[in-house]
Amino acid sequence: MFPIRDDNPSPRFPFVVLLIILLNVVVFYLQMKTTFQMGPEAGELLVEKNALVPARDFLTSRGLGGLKPYFASMFMHGGFLHILFNLWTLWIFGDNVEGATGSIRFLFFYLLCGLAAAFTHCYLNPTSTVPVVGASGAIAGVMGAYMLLFPRARIQMFTLLIFWPIFFELPAVIFLLFWFLGQLASGAQAAQMAQSAGDVGGIAFSAHIGGFIAGMILLPFFKGKKPVRARPRSQ
Repeated sequence: MFPIRDDNPSPRFPFVVLLIILLNVVVFYLQMKTTFQMGPEAGELLVEKNALVPARDFLTSRGLGGLKPYFASMFMHGGFLHILFNLWTLWIFGDNVEGATGSIRFLFFYLLCGLAAAFTHCYLNPTSTVPVVGASGAIAGVMGAYMLLFPRARIQMFTLLIFWPIFFELPAVIFLLFWFLGQLASGAQAAQMAQSAGDVGGIAFSAHIGGFIAGMILLPFFKGKKPVRARPRSQ
């Protein structure tokens, strides 16, 4: 089940959302360039050096320099589908949240959600040596804020029934709650697998959970004073 669009036009042009998308694309291009020109090992080394590794980066004594991997990991991705799904989700939900907070406040909101997501993952997996990359923790924060701001907005969804494409609509609150509960269930299952199989890679569900909750908690501090309402649907 994948979101395609919402029916909630943004009240302003999403400059910061587009800037974040552009930065992610540029960083991913540099990742791919390194891999193609210098080989897969060089690409992996680039990721390991700059990504967030809980066992290496959590609770270090490097001062502000220790925050570098927390920020860098937000703009790195593990593949084409990874960055495509993340940035498409940011485009769907981010423009409205930026419209509600204002562009400058949205930038700080986004980065704080990403940091909260990263710290949550590190706190729950402090000995993990698996590098963490991706914007999904910060984007989860945007989704949490969107659910509070526009619970009745309609989200057009896409899924496959075997090989048959199905399109349908859901209220934002239903889709986002379903997504969050899915992250909780998947995170619990991943934790059980990690206990039995050791330190394994995969999706950082704990980062998604932390980011989503952070978005809901931080929203009141960043939301503009003017009430925000979902626009009525055009016929």
